Amino acid sequence: MRNNPLTQPIKPLSLCIFAALFLPAVTQAAEAESAVKDDVEVIEVTGMRQAYRGNVQEKDLPQAISSITFDTLEFTGITNLQNSLELVSGVTRQNDFGGLWDMFAIRGFAGDENLPSAYLINGFSAGRGFSGNRDMSNVEVMEVLKGPGSALYGRGEPGGTVNIITKKPQFDQSGYIKFTAGSFDTYRTEGDFTTGLTEKLAFRINGAYEEAESYRDTVESTKTVLTPSFLYQLNDDTTISYELEYLDQEAPMDRGVVVVDGKDFSDSNFYGEPADDPVEIEALGHQLQLQHNLSGDWAFSAGLSYRTSSFEGNATEARWYDADANYVVRQRRYRNFDADDISGRFEFSGSADFLGVQHNLLIGGDAYEYELDRLILRYRHNTAEAGTPESSADYYAIDFDNPVYRDELPDMIDNTSDVEEQSGQGVYFQDQIDLSDNWKAMFGMRYDRFEQDMTYRLDNDRKTSTSKSYFNPRLGLVYELSDDARVYASYSEGARPNSGTDADGNGHEPEESKSYEIGLKWDMPEQGFSGTTALFTTEKSNILASSPNGDGTTEAIGKAESKGIELDLSYALTPDTLVTLSYAYIDAQNAKEITLWDWYVIEEGDRLGNVPEHSGSLMVRQFAEFGGYEGSGGFVIQYVGTQLGDFLEQDYELPNYTLVNLFANVTLTENLDLNLSVNNLLDEEYYANSYFEAWTMPGAPRAFKASVKYTF
Repeated sequence: MRNNPLTQPIKPLSLCIFAALFLPAVTQAAEAESAVKDDVEVIEVTGMRQAYRGNVQEKDLPQAISSITFDTLEFTGITNLQNSLELVSGVTRQNDFGGLWDMFAIRGFAGDENLPSAYLINGFSAGRGFSGNRDMSNVEVMEVLKGPGSALYGRGEPGGTVNIITKKPQFDQSGYIKFTAGSFDTYRTEGDFTTGLTEKLAFRINGAYEEAESYRDTVESTKTVLTPSFLYQLNDDTTISYELEYLDQEAPMDRGVVVVDGKDFSDSNFYGEPADDPVEIEALGHQLQLQHNLSGDWAFSAGLSYRTSSFEGNATEARWYDADANYVVRQRRYRNFDADDISGRFEFSGSADFLGVQHNLLIGGDAYEYELDRLILRYRHNTAEAGTPESSADYYAIDFDNPVYRDELPDMIDNTSDVEEQSGQGVYFQDQIDLSDNWKAMFGMRYDRFEQDMTYRLDNDRKTSTSKSYFNPRLGLVYELSDDARVYASYSEGARPNSGTDADGNGHEPEESKSYEIGLKWDMPEQGFSGTTALFTTEKSNILASSPNGDGTTEAIGKAESKGIELDLSYALTPDTLVTLSYAYIDAQNAKEITLWDWYVIEEGDRLGNVPEHSGSLMVRQFAEFGGYEGSGGFVIQYVGTQLGDFLEQDYELPNYTLVNLFANVTLTENLDLNLSVNNLLDEEYYANSYFEAWTMPGAPRAFKASVKYTF
């Protein structure tokens, strides 16, 4: 049942939780600020130096970088990571584990499908655990670092790396609180507050609480995120920051619909079991960073990150469609994943003249220890024949057209119980050389060592160990065509440790990659014109896929390659009209024939799943007055081409689709803003991603959302 959000009452819990969280902090911080004498000079700090960047300007890096600011997220009404990435060329949705984590591919490569997509938070890895769906309430800017950066960042995908830069404490007091109501009983409260507690110590707290029903039957979710942070200016040259991230998320695993050729079905049908209750995800992250300016433009930075996460709950999932009985045959699993991840990093960066040319140097190292404790219980009836509704019901089935849910659910037995321990150490070096006024050359290299220990509790605590080491170079060349434009070329080799084991308990060789890229970057502020375009090709080996027995093990499926072209541009058509365009053509395919599990052959040239050849978006924002009030309005058109829905079954495709989203923002008073948005204006029926026919996620229908924001 679709509900009009403007006629629904605001739920008390969603309104009150942030009052409890923020008002004490606001009151105490304001009291602290008033205690500071008026004649004390307040130090303004806007942020910390970014990791792996050194002192090289973005325009001089031999790679394409796309950035999404908090302002863009706010006026379009986007609140999560997955939707924000759709504004960037070459980034596509992947199967997201029933909606319980974020999964995306950059330039056709997504990484291990059994784990959330890897990304960085202020340069620290945040993708090794199970931290739910990333909220954007504490994001200052999100960078998508395209292409071959593995020689520096390490353990990343060759298609690119997402780095989330969070909001930092400020010494000037400011803040906001925002209330949102939307279709399908969606309610959200979001807030942000920062101030200087003393002349050297600044504080910030932000976060959100959200609860929602869904266009999918019986599916409901809640999420709480909270991020307090401190920044201490020890002296003019030294800054220390600490940030905590907390997430509590509850939602059922929703694998989507079962697609049957030639048979109609409802996009709202949920083939799980409400009695399973939601999967509970909790995550806690700590980041401590130090930055010290040395003589000249040299700087030292170091940091520690510690993240824990837990993922626990039952889920009923479709297996196949029984045509004789018109039933969906299902399995049931209990999952309990606990992860601990601690990492550290240090860097020296600066410039020096040597042999008559300037060298922009970056020297650093990082290390991590990661532990994943997995327990999976499973019920699966192995009877291959059905024929009647009664026999189908015996092996845990449900009616395809009219699902009727159960009160009693089958018991499960042990399926997987293991502990994986990883450790890795890396050192890296980069030198960008100013050869002349126009030419700049980059050379980088990274050495990594990786160790993995597995303990199999269901096999008498059998243990296996794996250790690998690898060296990866990075080369780049930049030519300055003018003050506004640069052409570049780059080559990089990369490697990423593979988690888990095969069915025999053996560890996997690391994923290895080679990437080539040429591109053009331009920034013409006087003309309001900026953008990047790039041609790329990447090869990657030792890619993993889930084993068909469903026990959580994986198999290496060989080698893949991706090549294509990307375009991201922004143009101020008039002083009041901004146009943003992104487009990508990606040809991602299997590069070597391989036989899996002794019976399945993947041919050379087979396409990779959930990677459309053509995709793009167009956003137009017009600044104007609405009834005497200043504001802006516009639209986003998103196109996603035909994509493969099942890597193993190459004949299952998801059709192309085009979505039209509208937004409008109005400043009612100096402190009060109104935001309205309509997603999927034309109510397009589409499928966002798929693992195979029985796990295909239908896209959301037309949805409305209204927000009121009070700034102080």
